[in-house]
Amino acid sequence: MSAKLKAAVVGATGIAGQQFLACLAGHPWFEVTALAGSARSAGKPYAEGIKTDKGATGWWADGEVPEVFRGMPIQDSAAFDAASVDVVFTAVESDVARELEPRYARTTPVVSAASLFRMESDSPLLIPGVNSDHAPLVREMARRRGWKGFVTAIPNCTTTGLAVSLAPLVRSFGVRSLFMTSMQAVSGAGRSGGVLVLDALDNIIPYIPGEEEKVQREVAKIFGRFTGAGVENAPIAVSCTCTRANVLEGHTESAFVELERDASAAEVAEAMRAFAPAELKGLPSAPPRLIHVHDDPFRPQVRLDRDRGAGMVTTVGRLRKDTVFARGVKYLLVSHNTKMGAAKGAVLVAELLKSQGLLGA
Repeated sequence: MSAKLKAAVVGATGIAGQQFLACLAGHPWFEVTALAGSARSAGKPYAEGIKTDKGATGWWADGEVPEVFRGMPIQDSAAFDAASVDVVFTAVESDVARELEPRYARTTPVVSAASLFRMESDSPLLIPGVNSDHAPLVREMARRRGWKGFVTAIPNCTTTGLAVSLAPLVRSFGVRSLFMTSMQAVSGAGRSGGVLVLDALDNIIPYIPGEEEKVQREVAKIFGRFTGAGVENAPIAVSCTCTRANVLEGHTESAFVELERDASAAEVAEAMRAFAPAELKGLPSAPPRLIHVHDDPFRPQVRLDRDRGAGMVTTVGRLRKDTVFARGVKYLLVSHNTKMGAAKGAVLVAELLKSQGLLGA
């Protein structure tokens, strides 16, 4: 068995960084050998660095803090030497990413949960199994920029579940346009002293700044044609409304899809159920199927379905013909925003890159 690749998690004390550590503890391909964070937490053992001002543990991911990380020192992300590892996972805000990620990429591949590089013309926006063929674009990025590494970002968590559900439709029938309304979990907004949760309690917030535009741009890029030097956006028209709902984790989305070739609801359900991209076989974080389709009209339900496949499966239900689009279908989906839509999805991207010889070669 080959040696594990050395990995660093930057932004390790935040919610997204903690999700990385939760899914990387004991990973068969990657070993976290470095943790980095802000100057405030630098120099502290990890278990101390995540404590709140009132002394609470400050661990928000599933389970307890993995023992392997408790005593590991936190390095200052501004001074961290990315060349000391084989891959860097970043979980930082975009303004911090703008400074750090290009610096790290000069020596080392970076897989990012930040939005900074999503729409860069030489950086792929990957969902393994959906547009895995875009992955070699990272070589073009390194060549153009004179880097030894690259930066590839994961899509917005709202885009991820939608794109997974669309992938078999694009392949089997073609997609011309879609309308989508999301009901998104409060965890997608990060932690803000409880104010956001109080706003969402007994409520639905009808606007998430910038979210709708992100989904529209990202769908076009994800389903675009890889040319070898870039991606030509797909001509899929997208209109969406993104809302914040009183749910802790898991995004629910209602989709109305206009197909290029007419198909029955049964044919669409079969295409979704059969969607098992071969390149995912053997990847440690990949589920056997990316999509589960319910026949029960009262599913999916976010509380019951978000953790399907350890949070990596998009669950679809209420699949039926649309009454407005002549060649349309409509359905609801549930996708785990802090697992498939965040850290575990990013780790899956790194696994795909490694399997294609683009990481650790």
